[in-house]
Amino acid sequence: MYRVLIFLVVPGLFAQPPQASDFRVTVLSTQTADPRGIGEWGFSALVESGGKRILFDTGNRPDTVAINIAELEVDISTVEDVVLSHSHGDHTGGLITLRKQVMAKNPKALSRLWVAKGFAYSRVSGSNERNPGGDVLAAYRATGGEVIEVDNLRAIAPGLWLTGPVPRKYPERNWSGSGRIRLPNGATAEDNLPEDMALIANTARGLAIVTGCGHAGIVNIAEYARAQVASTRVEAIIGGIHLFPASDETLAWTAARLKDQGLHVLMGAHCTGVEALYRIRALAGLTRANSSTGAVGARYSIEKGLEAGTIAR
Repeated sequence: MYRVLIFLVVPGLFAQPPQASDFRVTVLSTQTADPRGIGEWGFSALVESGGKRILFDTGNRPDTVAINIAELEVDISTVEDVVLSHSHGDHTGGLITLRKQVMAKNPKALSRLWVAKGFAYSRVSGSNERNPGGDVLAAYRATGGEVIEVDNLRAIAPGLWLTGPVPRKYPERNWSGSGRIRLPNGATAEDNLPEDMALIANTARGLAIVTGCGHAGIVNIAEYARAQVASTRVEAIIGGIHLFPASDETLAWTAARLKDQGLHVLMGAHCTGVEALYRIRALAGLTRANSSTGAVGARYSIEKGLEAGTIAR
């Protein structure tokens, strides 16, 4: 008597998410600068992996990133994709200047813009209502660029994902202000920056997270990345995580959560806060070698780890 065994294979059940290769992040705009480049209240970084190059945020003032890439000798004329983490001007200010500057050399340069759902919501303050995100998108489309709205986790390249809007599991409230947003149904709601979006890389060392301000909450972002991309540890966080006004209790809670997730490298740029960065470094068990403030020209890569730059070392 023979027995016939039937195996049902569920597509994707045993699939492993692809890994980012040669992953590297170079900071192009933040408050601190080394001898090359200028600092500002803003953020921008160049993300590179497996031949894919992505400009993540574009700084605050129209010409800051343009100046810094010239001094750092970084060519972005081959970069086609731009990601804007959210609609605040200190992340969108250089977009149009950069697009016009590079499209003369390569019409496809910076020709595809990724934003999360909610980016173009109107902002309401008292009797005033404005739409800074919508204005940015209109100006960008006028240059011939394509806009892609992300409403859920979405792959942008092998081993790289955009989170889209991040669920707020914990009430981290990593934002400032008391404004409101106009929802599509006409109602208003608290402006908690619903469009805040991060970039996630699945690397051989773990997950690397690039954020502009982390308004969704860095713990929310990290746990979402582990739940949606891979359950491996968090290898690195690079960018702003908006903790400069946070209380000691908030910093202790954040550090404990990140330590539990295996955080190994932290480059806290922009709105992270200097005191907040060093407090988290101590509480999360990080060291000077793998944790620093961000600086223009600073890098993180899988091959070399954190290269903080002279002033931030």
